Amino acid sequence: MAENGRKILLAVDEGDESMYALTWCLKNVISENSKDTLILCYAKPPRAVHTAMEGTVWAFSPDVMESLERYSNDVAQCVIEKAKRACKHLNDVKVETVVEHGDPRDMICEVAEKLKVDLLVMGSHGYGLIKRAFLGSVSNHCAQNAKCPVLIVKKPKPKGGNGKH
Repeated sequence: MAENGRKILLAVDEGDESMYALTWCLKNVISENSKDTLILCYAKPPRAVHTAMEGTVWAFSPDVMESLERYSNDVAQCVIEKAKRACKHLNDVKVETVVEHGDPRDMICEVAEKLKVDLLVMGSHGYGLIKRAFLGSVSNHCAQNAKCPVLIVKKPKPKGGNGKH
């Protein structure tokens, strides 16, 4: 596998944690002159059209929907471009991008399986018990459900703090 290179999927989002995971991966996983393929993957979250409590469906005008979609595309493009800039120094490593629409937990696992990647790398937001219960842990879901090895990179806490949010 080393001769042909590996396919490494790296999940990116707007958070510092995913950019830290990318930087860590570039320093510790990817060899600069390898034949690896690094696939930067961004999940555009699904649009919420109803509230969980009421079941109310919100009707937005086509202009509002178009603006929301344009904003979502702009965010995705910005995140991907920032990640690609971090990879500029790589010589023989091929860098590809994938932007998909859907729940990041499921979408990342589906992309990893579809592309038959050798490794999935992702950052950890480090949510506490309460936030994780409400928001869910994308990295935990992927660690449990992806059909390839998963490397979760945890961003170190700032020195001198108590680590509480």
